[in-house]
Amino acid sequence: MLFSLGGNNKSTMDPALINFKVLYVLTQLCGLTMIVLVGTWIGQHYGGLGGSSNPKLEFNWHPLFMTIGFIYLYGNSILVYRGFRTTRKKTLKLTHAGIHMAAFILTVIALKTVFDSHNLADPPIPNMYSLHSWLGLSAVIIFGLQYVAGFTAFLVPGMRENYKIALMPLHIYFGLFGFVLAIASAVMGLTEKAIFSLSNYSTLPAAGVLANIIGVLYVIFGALVVYLATEPSYKRKPLPEDTALLASNGAE
Repeated sequence: MLFSLGGNNKSTMDPALINFKVLYVLTQLCGLTMIVLVGTWIGQHYGGLGGSSNPKLEFNWHPLFMTIGFIYLYGNSILVYRGFRTTRKKTLKLTHAGIHMAAFILTVIALKTVFDSHNLADPPIPNMYSLHSWLGLSAVIIFGLQYVAGFTAFLVPGMRENYKIALMPLHIYFGLFGFVLAIASAVMGLTEKAIFSLSNYSTLPAAGVLANIIGVLYVIFGALVVYLATEPSYKRKPLPEDTALLASNGAE
């Protein structure tokens, strides 16, 4: 259950949290829909998935894993504190880090497949020349630095509390900035793929329409995640266990 607000009378529920629940469910539906549509787009219009023996098909892992890892999982790792507000903060920290790690693994695999598809093509295709690749790699670097900094500050024992407090605004800002950059890069990548692979893109063939719909879903998903993560009334309130945990850490 996503929320445990106390009592069964819906009239006693905080209206802000009711709104959050509706938007959170809508965000999940949007995210899952874009994953399904990317799989459909790849399967119906680009031959499905393959290995390094077929570079064109190996490339198709790139948009799929980027969508699952660098957009859907990344967005959900941002929302985990607000989505599961009745869970202990220590558990949420581990969950946040775990989802980030899963997203990072899928992102690394996605990067390998795109480099393979370029280097193994005959003739080889140049790497890292487009704005999509520049912004995409920048987002991955920010994501990686964020993970290392966050893990060191908030999960490794011994970090002083004042350092954590000082780092938190930067961690939040760059986490959201990297996510928005990932969305922007993904939209550019879809457009780039459609332009390069569809000679009749201007006439909006089925593959082009589907690519445009996926891009719109990327933007909607990103907008919902950013709103849910920044709206003050949706902020998770500390639990009694969290206060006790902070007190015990301060006594150590």
